[in-house]
Amino acid sequence: MSWTKHSTPEFQAIAEKLTILRCQVGSGVHGTNIVGTDDRDEMGICLEPPDYVMGLNRFDQYVFRTQPEGVRSGHGDLDLTVYSLRKWMRLATTGNPTVLLPLFVPAEEIVAATDTGTDLRANADMILSRQAGHRFLGYLRSQRDRMIEHPNDKRTNRPELIEVYGFDVKYAGHMVRLGLQGVELLESGRITLPMPEPWRSWIVDLRQGKHTKQEALDLAADLEAQLERLTATSDLPDRPDMKRVNQWMVEAYARRWMQEWLKP
Repeated sequence: MSWTKHSTPEFQAIAEKLTILRCQVGSGVHGTNIVGTDDRDEMGICLEPPDYVMGLNRFDQYVFRTQPEGVRSGHGDLDLTVYSLRKWMRLATTGNPTVLLPLFVPAEEIVAATDTGTDLRANADMILSRQAGHRFLGYLRSQRDRMIEHPNDKRTNRPELIEVYGFDVKYAGHMVRLGLQGVELLESGRITLPMPEPWRSWIVDLRQGKHTKQEALDLAADLEAQLERLTATSDLPDRPDMKRVNQWMVEAYARRWMQEWLKP
């Protein structure tokens, strides 16, 4: 692995010592992976030391990749990102689809969890809001744009899929999955992982060329319309409970720091 500004030994030490939650977040946890082809994506959340919050030092995230920067991950490779709690929470409260996943992964997909990490999952409701609808819409549209010819000239980095299937079936699978999960979140306040049937098998079939590009686009268009409606009508609150979020974070940092750095 080649070092980047996010993968220094100092950052690695912080991530390894202070992680409160780490889990799988890739296609394996969605149940849409193709056996023998996908890498493993993991996400962690850690509490930075005091000098990285109140001092001039800064820790946003630690990144580990089996492959060096610029090389695409393949089967058996690990891509791990460990966010500081503050960065993770900023992303989560805006409804970032990937960042929300640690709140919903099943127990068997959790690599590590402290009492604080478990408590974070138990308080997911303070984070969720209709703001997530906008983010799911944005991500769905981004995957769709990358699958088709686009005026901004975005191109797939998987030409081998286009050669076999005529379009990037992995982008298509992400597009449909995001629509389905966004609708479920806005309707129920949850994301079921792995994805329930029949949609899990439908996406796996799509990724193997058993559905056409037009079928995927038609389904995505229907899901997009549902997301637009639910973003305005969902029973989720309009905004996250930021007062509660901030109080939870202050208490989480204070408990950890008192254990090690701020002892009387």
